[in-house]
Amino acid sequence: MRRSGELASPSFTAPQASAQAPERSDRATLARLFPYLWRYKWRVMAALAFMVGAKVANVGVPVLLKTMVDALSIKPGDPQAVLVLPVALLIGYGLLRLCTSLFTELRELVFAKATEGASRSIALEVFRHLHALSLRFHLERQTGGMTRDIERGSRGVHSLISYSLYSIVPTLIEVVMVLSILAVKFDVWFAVITIVALVFYVTFTVTVTEWRTQFRKKMNEMDSTANSRAIDSLLNYETVKYFNNEEFEAQRYNQHLEQYRRAAIKSQTTLSLLNTGQQLIIAVALIAMLYRATQGVVDGRMTLGDLVMVNAFMIQLYIPLGFLGVLYREIKQSLTDLDKMFNLLEKEREIADRPGAEALGIVAAPIVRFEHVSFAYDAMDRSKHPAKGRTILHDVSFEIPAGKTVAVVGPSGAGKSTLARLLYRFYDVQQGGIFIGGRNIQHVTQASLRRAIGIVPQDTVLFNDTIEYNIAYGSPGASTEQVQEAARAARIHDFIVSTPAGYGAMVGERGLKLSGGEKQRVAIARTLLKNPPILIFDEATSALDSANERAIQAELQGVARNKTTLVIAHRLSTVVDAHEILVMDGGHIIERGTHMALLAMNGRYASMWALQKSDSK
Repeated sequence: MRRSGELASPSFTAPQASAQAPERSDRATLARLFPYLWRYKWRVMAALAFMVGAKVANVGVPVLLKTMVDALSIKPGDPQAVLVLPVALLIGYGLLRLCTSLFTELRELVFAKATEGASRSIALEVFRHLHALSLRFHLERQTGGMTRDIERGSRGVHSLISYSLYSIVPTLIEVVMVLSILAVKFDVWFAVITIVALVFYVTFTVTVTEWRTQFRKKMNEMDSTANSRAIDSLLNYETVKYFNNEEFEAQRYNQHLEQYRRAAIKSQTTLSLLNTGQQLIIAVALIAMLYRATQGVVDGRMTLGDLVMVNAFMIQLYIPLGFLGVLYREIKQSLTDLDKMFNLLEKEREIADRPGAEALGIVAAPIVRFEHVSFAYDAMDRSKHPAKGRTILHDVSFEIPAGKTVAVVGPSGAGKSTLARLLYRFYDVQQGGIFIGGRNIQHVTQASLRRAIGIVPQDTVLFNDTIEYNIAYGSPGASTEQVQEAARAARIHDFIVSTPAGYGAMVGERGLKLSGGEKQRVAIARTLLKNPPILIFDEATSALDSANERAIQAELQGVARNKTTLVIAHRLSTVVDAHEILVMDGGHIIERGTHMALLAMNGRYASMWALQKSDSK
């Protein structure tokens, strides 16, 4: 069972993971994305060139169509009707259509590597950064919502590039080209009508889309919340079953789904309003343009081909604009999703290597020393919430001689497991220091520090992979023979080979297919395979039966020989051979000495020993 006083303390702090980060402007988000894309600058430039080529070909189609229509005025029987119209214009029309599609596909083909590369780089950077964040962040995070944010952010890179580079920018280029042709070839009113319609269209679209973004955000919030609730419930499947709370969990999940449904309905209603308004503006503009073009044909200022060209331009122009609301909304949503992922990247690393930190660089078992260490999990919030500053360790000092074993015992909440967390530098001490081989652990790199330490935790969590993978995790790249040797030392080899799949057996989510004792033996084998100079055993045999405990205890003592070892124990019988035993209570060391010396004191340790002896009878 977890020690509530020690491990629950971090959760008392203000939840950093859920704190609202300051909202970033869209321009700042794009600026944050730009360096990832600029790594592929030549592909970006080539894609832009193909995009311009596609739009030139696309605008050329109505112009050629006008020429074809005007060419139909050739009198029947004229030889030019056969030579000019079918051979030149029809082939040219087909080539322009082909070039439009060809340049578009080339643009997407060339830019695909940039899009996928940027998405991969950002996702990988976020993944690495999350692993670099402190234990405090991971104790406070909501896994379901966070993974959904990363998923949406990665997808947002594709959406943002697709909608902006493939839709918005090409449409703007086409608008400029069409307006230029209309203003030069015909009177300026054609360009004025188009510009006025575009201004109304864009203003209406942006205004309504901004208004309805609140419903989209609400949908995403409810989606993330529902996803977090579902994942949390499924991860705690056994607890749900123990208390017969399936319906309770379903109702909680349904509440979030219902909120999502309401937001989704509002979003769809406002979308229908947006689409109707857009089509109204387009229809009015088309009527005005065609009326003026028709009047021009009647007055003889324009040809029938000009009328066809104007109509083709408007249809060709307004088809992509018809999706402007969707595009704008998706771009805004992609920017929001990217911003959330970038916010994860900008989460401050509470525990970071100092500039110029060097590797610990130890080979043999070193001396480990705690000097006047005081620590509180929620010390960061003391200035804002003085009542929350409960100190876990008070001026703790002790030394583990090189190659020796020191054990720490005491009641739950005494601060025993906190010592292991501080030694691993999951947190930094507020006062005092921890030294390995005479070097303050805050002055060395975290990677080298953790390479030098191996731990068998009280609560073992395994990857949903094979037994062999979980044991080999202690030393990635270890041979099968080395893995099996470690399993034999941990007394789990016989169990593994007795299963149908052997070392290839899957352990299930968090190792739930294995019993507590089996998981603990896998953790022991994993640490034995790592073979570090410093060992931490945090209730390493608490889940084992007495027979296996005695056998593995002997193995652990053999493994700990000539290694600097910290043992955190509840059962005193497992630490009687320790070089020194520390008795902790309330974050203080109240007694210290060998097993026999502590019994002779007839103090707290002696009472605990007597109590455990009587319980074992």
